[in-house]
Amino acid sequence: MASHPLPAVIAFARVAHHESFTRAAAELELSPSALSQTVRTLEAKLGVRLLNRTTRRVGLTEHGARFLEQIGPGLAQIEAAFDDLNAVRDRPTGRLRINTGRVAARLLVEPNLPAFLARYPEMQVEVFADDTLADLVAGGFDAGIRLGECLAKDMIALPLGGPQRQIVVGSPAYFEQRPCPRTPEELVDHECLRHRLPGSGRLMAWEFTRDGRDYEVDVAGRLIFNDRSLALNMVRAGCGLMQSFEPMVAEDLRSGGLVQVLDAYTPAFPGFHIYYPARKQLPTKLRVFVDFMREHC
Repeated sequence: MASHPLPAVIAFARVAHHESFTRAAAELELSPSALSQTVRTLEAKLGVRLLNRTTRRVGLTEHGARFLEQIGPGLAQIEAAFDDLNAVRDRPTGRLRINTGRVAARLLVEPNLPAFLARYPEMQVEVFADDTLADLVAGGFDAGIRLGECLAKDMIALPLGGPQRQIVVGSPAYFEQRPCPRTPEELVDHECLRHRLPGSGRLMAWEFTRDGRDYEVDVAGRLIFNDRSLALNMVRAGCGLMQSFEPMVAEDLRSGGLVQVLDAYTPAFPGFHIYYPARKQLPTKLRVFVDFMREHC
């Protein structure tokens, strides 16, 4: 390790983020063994163990978690300083790290990423699709994409993709066996595929609106998923009903493969936002991404 500890501190932060020496080494363009030795030397110099290592995973110790929390803002400022220098270049360069929920990744990022990369060939983009609400600064992310109701208060947030709807759908085969529900309360008599939230482990209630008032219905069903794509395949197979973002099932509705019910109880609501920490000067790589996404979504 060099006499100055900063390279080793950065190495530790990337290992902690990936929970893997192999993935962090690939990002830093080092060998896993060299990266492991760098972190061990840092631990020896600090006199505390920062990471717990097993054959299956790498995790933070109590001291490591506190250390990462304290160095996170400083590392973000250093990265921002380099971004400011890159701003004088003619074309944006560098790696852009985006944290997004899986639905937003599918609906907004995936369709537009190829065109963005074609416009900015010197840019690198890392997309981390995760349904937990990550700390952008601690995780080393430049920006995130989430529903507006999920955002931290100290973030700059801009609407992206327009209003959204969560609608209830089922297959024609399912409705051959059961009548269509006329109100959300009648869902108690149906098989409803439920979604378990990562992180909290809470089962997501289904949300509806009546007479301008939002309310939740705690539905029941024998199938629970943490992946909406798997759940949607089961709905297509006639296993039950699902509450889904409308664009994800638009083609199924057009083809007749799925049927929408309870339309009057699922009005549009404010949709996704792209958000990022407040800064005096927005890094060029982030500015062009924000502008591009708002132009095309």
